[in-house]
Amino acid sequence: MSEFKRTTVTAALIYANGPIHIGHLAGCYLPADIYVRFLRLQNKDVIFVSGTDEHGVPITIKAQKEGKTPQEVVDYFYKEIKQSFEDFGISFDIYGRTSDPVHHKISQDFFLKLYQEGKFIEEVTEQYYDEEAGQFLADRYIVGECPSCHQPGAYGDQCEKCGSTLSPNELINPKSTLSGSAPSLRPTKNWFLPLDTWQPELEKYVASHPEWKPNVSGQVKSWLNDGLKPRAMTRDLSWGVPVPIEGNEGKVLYVWFDAPIGYISMTSQLRPDWEKYWKDKDSRIVHFIGKDNIVFHCLIFPAMCMAHGEYQLADQVPANEFMNLEGDKISTSRNWAVWLHEYLKEFPGKQDVLRYALTASSPETKDADFTWADFQTKNNSELVAILGNFVNRVFVLLDKNFESKVPAKLEDSVLEKDLKQALSEIPDKLAAALEGYKFRDALVYAMEVARLGNKYLAEAEPWKLMKENPEKAGHVLNYAIQLVSHVSLALEPFLPFTTQKLRDALGIEKADWSLLGDFDSVPVGTVLKNPGLLFEKLEDDVIQKQVDKLNQTKQQMLLLSKQPNPIKETIDFESFAKMDIRIGQVIAAEKMEKSKKLLKLSVDDGIRQRTILSGIAEHFQVEEVIGRKVTFLANLAPRKMMGLESEGMILMAEGQDGKLSFIQPDSGIWNGASVS
Repeated sequence: MSEFKRTTVTAALIYANGPIHIGHLAGCYLPADIYVRFLRLQNKDVIFVSGTDEHGVPITIKAQKEGKTPQEVVDYFYKEIKQSFEDFGISFDIYGRTSDPVHHKISQDFFLKLYQEGKFIEEVTEQYYDEEAGQFLADRYIVGECPSCHQPGAYGDQCEKCGSTLSPNELINPKSTLSGSAPSLRPTKNWFLPLDTWQPELEKYVASHPEWKPNVSGQVKSWLNDGLKPRAMTRDLSWGVPVPIEGNEGKVLYVWFDAPIGYISMTSQLRPDWEKYWKDKDSRIVHFIGKDNIVFHCLIFPAMCMAHGEYQLADQVPANEFMNLEGDKISTSRNWAVWLHEYLKEFPGKQDVLRYALTASSPETKDADFTWADFQTKNNSELVAILGNFVNRVFVLLDKNFESKVPAKLEDSVLEKDLKQALSEIPDKLAAALEGYKFRDALVYAMEVARLGNKYLAEAEPWKLMKENPEKAGHVLNYAIQLVSHVSLALEPFLPFTTQKLRDALGIEKADWSLLGDFDSVPVGTVLKNPGLLFEKLEDDVIQKQVDKLNQTKQQMLLLSKQPNPIKETIDFESFAKMDIRIGQVIAAEKMEKSKKLLKLSVDDGIRQRTILSGIAEHFQVEEVIGRKVTFLANLAPRKMMGLESEGMILMAEGQDGKLSFIQPDSGIWNGASVS
């Protein structure tokens, strides 16, 4: 890093079509924030940029589903997402949006420069067109049978059942999601970036970064080995950044062309000297992303920048793998997620608990799994029992015995010498882990400061020394409070809310990395303010409530995905006319002994009372059915069941959850009325 004067850190632009969940946080936003906070601790020149991606098909699909305009959708989610990040302590210098006019202008200027310099290939290709809707169809607006697994409803870009990557023309019996009709192929003109032309330069670029994480370099090299092909940089859509070429109305910039330029356009709104953060050779660019964005940030955006000629390429792209939830893939469509805005409401003041749990289980090299049981363990056994316990013991002893003031030191004993030696090894290890994007390891090193504190207190026993040697006890507690200040520095990138409380308690105005290891950073006589308990134990019922919430979500999604039974074979009218369906009323009911399912019903059919045995005992109590109007099949041949003869069949409807409901007429229908 020594050759760079400044660092531009970006975190992936998220689609403004839904709220933030823990997968987003663990994937790139929390690691990026940790890294930026570490650089700021060292007084490095760094800017942290992100925002919402407000163009592309996911936005228009969301708008269509909700009966809103795309602008209404992105306005709502931009505000919600931005607020959630702020409340969680993600410390962006700017959080922008790609629907901003400034972004449109910079994206169009970028495109025009490439266009005017002949960097694009202009091609006419055939694309699917919906005649009824009167528009070309993006991949996600086309569904059909998957050619690989033959699952119906596969999208034009991917089958969600088997995971195959598809193109619309591979689908069997494709249909438009807009009208439901079969689309036709129409010629259309678009501009392509010839990635194959830039492949040699891209290969050199990738080869110059052997330090990239294996998951990043592996995916990129796989694409390069397959051979890059020209990729369209424009689309036939109504929502997006308009193509700035006269006579091309109805065409917009490809979302993956304009989205990464968003980092640049947002930086331009941050400060007047923004260009040096993107164009100067001594500026370092680091993209934090999830693994699904690797190709765009390591090949397509670099090729765009190469073609433009003025922008620096990323030095690092530390992409994470995916965070799963309770053993299952996080899914917005299935509502299988822990949503950040809900967490912040249900766990007020516990941002750092989630930050800690996600960092400790970060999917840095492979997919990881978040569970509420592990979340509880991390809180109770580590934050409460180690960090919170150490800090609380120190402040309680100082409040009780030294009027909340930092006491004087004496001559160091072996304990203090050993403590200093142990602590001296932490800063370099911690810094190396953070600089190497190994945030799980870094968190372990940072927490080691609190572990050393507990070990030191246990060995020095200042509570015993108070009786026989109060000055020695004060000496120990001086060292202990210095360790608290070290905790506030080492954990600042990870637990910013907690470390701010500690700095307030210690009277420290600003965190400074250089003070990590300084055992005089809190002067003798400083009046301390006890921060109280930093963390509280999470009881089983609190965690079980979250587990139950997820289980309820899973049940709801299973119900929503349940399909009606197939229609039975066609019958002629004469067969239907043979059925005598009538309305009756239940006069009496009783449970059948030795049967869980059957109720014995006495039904007034308008002519007489008949006995019908119905398998509804698991759905209704006896008192619930007496007096009900019912629909029944009157001319069903009598059937003997459990020694009794049943004279008909009650007709019921089954809900998605399997619960039965009576088919009842409106009021005023007499017993014996025929149903036809």
